[in-house]
Amino acid sequence: ISLISILYLIFIIWEAFSVKRMNLSGMNLPSSIEWLQFFPPADHSFLELPIITNF
Repeated sequence: ISLISILYLIFIIWEAFSVKRMNLSGMNLPSSIEWLQFFPPADHSFLELPIITNF
């Protein structure tokens, strides 16, 4: 590992914590039906994981 790569890594980490960017996921709404349930479902109750999408 060279000195340049270590400095670049430190710059990337510093930049990630210092810059405030908008979130790409919109309003941070849950995308899975499991988050809408008030109790945990039984194991293996879904054949596939259902995902809510808004078009």
